[in-house]
Amino acid sequence: MSTGPKAPGGQTIQPTIERVSPDIVQAARALPASTLHESGGRIGALPAAIKPIDVAFRICGTAVTVHGPSGDNLWLHRAIYVAQPGEVLVAHVSGGYDFGYWGEIMSSAARERGLAGLVIDGCVRDGGVLPEVGFPVFARGLSMRGTGKDYGAVGWINFPILMGDVVVAAGDLIVGDTDGIVALPRARAPAIVNSAAEREAKESEILRRLASGERTLEIYQF
Repeated sequence: MSTGPKAPGGQTIQPTIERVSPDIVQAARALPASTLHESGGRIGALPAAIKPIDVAFRICGTAVTVHGPSGDNLWLHRAIYVAQPGEVLVAHVSGGYDFGYWGEIMSSAARERGLAGLVIDGCVRDGGVLPEVGFPVFARGLSMRGTGKDYGAVGWINFPILMGDVVVAAGDLIVGDTDGIVALPRARAPAIVNSAAEREAKESEILRRLASGERTLEIYQF
């Protein structure tokens, strides 16, 4: 009996990971990335240069980490079929930012797989149509420069990567919106999400008080 195509494998691909629980991911969907960053003690902010390709894009899911060679997107192709529905690809491009690592074809493939988005420390292309595809992409920008596919080059999937000054591990919680991307360690994610929900409730009360005529100077006792 056929089980269908196998996922890519090898010594540098970790096929099974521990993830943030689905209920915590669901709770995080309603929370701003900046609130989660603040509630965690101002941790997890990925480089500010990484922004949504479309302002409507929002990402929330668990990380599948990808580390590939500069100017090469073969490991991203492989990661699409290692990742599970609801997961976010978080890709390190070895400092080679100015290439179009991702485009319409890959967004369409990832959407069909049910993935939750892409965060890449590099550029993508097909910027005019990516919003129409509807798969959330966060990148440093757009670049038309093509990538190669070196079958002999080593890459890694689901091993820790360094994004700016933040170490992202497979299974961490990733949330992104117009403010940017926050990566929260899997073990701390439940407490941070709960704290962020409380913070949002307090801010709603502050907004109510401002609408009634109070000033920030008195509210915050500045």
